[in-house]
Amino acid sequence: MYKRLSVPSILIGIVGCVIITASSVYTALKMGALPWPTIFTSITSLVLLRAFGRKSLNEANVTQIIMSAGSMVAGGLAFTIPGIWILGLANEVDWMQMLCVALAGTLLGLVCTALIRKKLVEESGLEYPIGVAAAQTLEASEAGGKTGAKLLSSMVIAGAWSIARDVLGFIPTLLCALPIPGVAFGIYNSPMMLSVGFLVGGAAVAFWFAGAVFANFGIIVGGSAAGLWDVTTAQGIVSSLGMGLMMGSGLGVVVRDILPRLVGFLRKGSEANSDSAPSDIHGKDVGVLGLLAAVAALIVCFGLGLGPVAAVIIVLMSFVTTIMSAQSVGQTGIDPMEIFGLIVLLAVAATCDVGQVRLFFVAGIVAVGCGLGGDVMSDFKTGQILGTDPRLMWKGQAIGSLIGCVVSVAVLVALVGAYGTSAFGPGQLFVSAQASVVATMVSGIPSVPFFVVGLVAGIVLYCVGLPSMMIGLGVYLPFYLSFSAPIGALVKLAYDKLQHKDSADSELSHDDTGIVVASGLLGGESFVGVVTALVTVIAGLAG
Repeated sequence: MYKRLSVPSILIGIVGCVIITASSVYTALKMGALPWPTIFTSITSLVLLRAFGRKSLNEANVTQIIMSAGSMVAGGLAFTIPGIWILGLANEVDWMQMLCVALAGTLLGLVCTALIRKKLVEESGLEYPIGVAAAQTLEASEAGGKTGAKLLSSMVIAGAWSIARDVLGFIPTLLCALPIPGVAFGIYNSPMMLSVGFLVGGAAVAFWFAGAVFANFGIIVGGSAAGLWDVTTAQGIVSSLGMGLMMGSGLGVVVRDILPRLVGFLRKGSEANSDSAPSDIHGKDVGVLGLLAAVAALIVCFGLGLGPVAAVIIVLMSFVTTIMSAQSVGQTGIDPMEIFGLIVLLAVAATCDVGQVRLFFVAGIVAVGCGLGGDVMSDFKTGQILGTDPRLMWKGQAIGSLIGCVVSVAVLVALVGAYGTSAFGPGQLFVSAQASVVATMVSGIPSVPFFVVGLVAGIVLYCVGLPSMMIGLGVYLPFYLSFSAPIGALVKLAYDKLQHKDSADSELSHDDTGIVVASGLLGGESFVGVVTALVTVIAGLAG
């Protein structure tokens, strides 16, 4: 029985956490999306632990938890903080404030998930598809040396490709580029983008691409040709519509998936007796959790200068939104963390007199907490299936998320130092789609009517079962990104057909092997991007 954190699991988890967190920041900024790393880290942890002669699935589970926790901290920051730079307010935020945002969100996320674990994992009946998939992967996998070789080789290939493209200039960034007014037409020459399409899959990517075609060739090209508006106006309409669809999708999660269950939970909770309290939380745990919440409140109040009223609102609403996040992930596998951040941002803006930059801090804190909450609860589901000690899992999350705070901020600082704040935003090197939405909500929406249309459409589409978030991404992102992901999805379709025909023995099923290779390609390019930024910063300082 695996009863404690071992040295190999901690060391492997920490090294993996640094790599996964750094690449997650880059991926979230570059692609406007952040695929769940859980399956990838599950396989990787199993492979590396077996190299040390350790075969416990529970130890592998705890190790992957340490490795993956920082990615959600990275997502929470990357989906909110760059909006400050997009608005040209770079001089009003420094690395210490970003670290305070990450730390406050992490502490609140850890406290909330410790309190709600039993209710939402053991008693709720929520599916948690990512957590179940991770457990099935660990149970079914016979991973070994060849799997590690596949992972490493795919990372090397993607890394070499990105170096040839971005550093040496041997290959172009865009393929098949055409000069269409208002439309960034082309195929992004990116292994990472192909991997995103592969990992997301066919149906969702099809809606993503449909949104891109409608926005770029329906509204921008078609509407401009018909004389309804000029190209510049059309671009403002498209960005407003895309933001509305993405925010509407997040609100749709609340309307369809969260509120009905939340009412049911509250109703059951009012009828339950004292035996329904989480049995794995004891008196001393309550003291520790209370201390962590108090530290988070002090960071919000004094470290970020938001004041006591805002601190109380953020702490209380973080608990509510983390429950929403956990239920969303449990029901759909989707975590609209930045949408929850916007909800609390609007509440603080309506009740407190704070500046624009501090509103981004609010959104960042809540997004980090909600991102971590969704990840933690999925991992708890994996542990429930495997029989992993929840205390060990929580400790693993604490280790990984705290490391993720430091790594995420370091990577953001490095990217700004290497490329400047102007590299963030629509049409720039780092599209920062979610952060752009937050920035627009803070500063002003280009076309309020089309934003409202998108908001309502996003809620309705999600409630009838259509992926309005993916449609919104297609509308909002530059066309070359949306044109590239379907290629990866087509590769996935062909790969799935081949795996039905080829049943030869291997260390993993073909499906798992595909995930390993796609994840390696994604990680290789994003990791090289981070390293390139660090080298650029160091070279600039040395010069």
